[in-house]
Amino acid sequence: MRFDQLIISIRNQVNNDIREIVLPESPKYLYDPIRFTLNGSGKRFRPILVHLLGRLMNADQKSISKIAIAVELVHNFTLIHDDIMDNDEMRHGQLTVHSKWDKSTAILAGDGIFAMAQILLCSIEIQTKFICQFFNQTTLEVCEGQALDKEFENDVKIRENEYLTMVEKKTGALLGACAALPAILMNRTSKMVSKLSEFGRAVGKGFQLHDDLLEIYGDPKEMGKSLGSDIKEGKQTYMVIKARKNFPEKWDQIIKKEPTHNGLDKFRDFFHTSGIKKETEDLAKRQFNLARDAIKSIEFKNKKELFMFIDLIENRKF
Repeated sequence: MRFDQLIISIRNQVNNDIREIVLPESPKYLYDPIRFTLNGSGKRFRPILVHLLGRLMNADQKSISKIAIAVELVHNFTLIHDDIMDNDEMRHGQLTVHSKWDKSTAILAGDGIFAMAQILLCSIEIQTKFICQFFNQTTLEVCEGQALDKEFENDVKIRENEYLTMVEKKTGALLGACAALPAILMNRTSKMVSKLSEFGRAVGKGFQLHDDLLEIYGDPKEMGKSLGSDIKEGKQTYMVIKARKNFPEKWDQIIKKEPTHNGLDKFRDFFHTSGIKKETEDLAKRQFNLARDAIKSIEFKNKKELFMFIDLIENRKF
């Protein structure tokens, strides 16, 4: 099977597993927004990575599926709450939960989805304690990343290394867990677990840097959301940090304009001509290469699918 066909097959399996989750009809206040969220069209990169590692280790398919769905559930839990904090109205091409209902409904739906992930992991029959402990440590780290992201808003003192620390927590930690949890399930060495986490974290940092670029240069239809919202909300992305550090006067002039379509064109032109776009692309490339280096140091018989997964993330358009 070709790799692109494998990815489609795994994504379909993940979507089917999510659709098979049985939700009560009542109370509708809780379960209707959860059902709405789970019916959304996510990219499923995180559960796909879990399945790829499970294949590589010949892990129990049932347990791997539970880990994969739990990871996707906690990812959606964080997205629901992040959308509230970031005032985002669109996610994956549909209204965010708080936009379709209200903030109180969205908070409760997120809480419910997180509880569902916990119940699912607790039903795994081997390595349960270690899986749940690693999973919850990761979730807390993701929350730390979101907290840093909020603290950094409109803070012009934030530097590149602080941004990368935030990104590793908010995005890298969960992808690191996706790579490490199958190894924990299979009771592999702590060294392997650490290397796999390192691989996933590097992919995550590259993913976020690439996402920052797509936030400016992507296609709104493919992205499933409006572009330029991070700058509008005062987010300290890598490109913003470089802009205000190296071109303070020019950046101050540009940022005062509302990022409408024409405003976004000004951002695009500035990041390109200033070299910031290229610098961000190069940094993302270095992160993806660090992920490749981490995989090279792990003794697997067939690493090809993991390298192809990195290529998939690096070259994505949405």
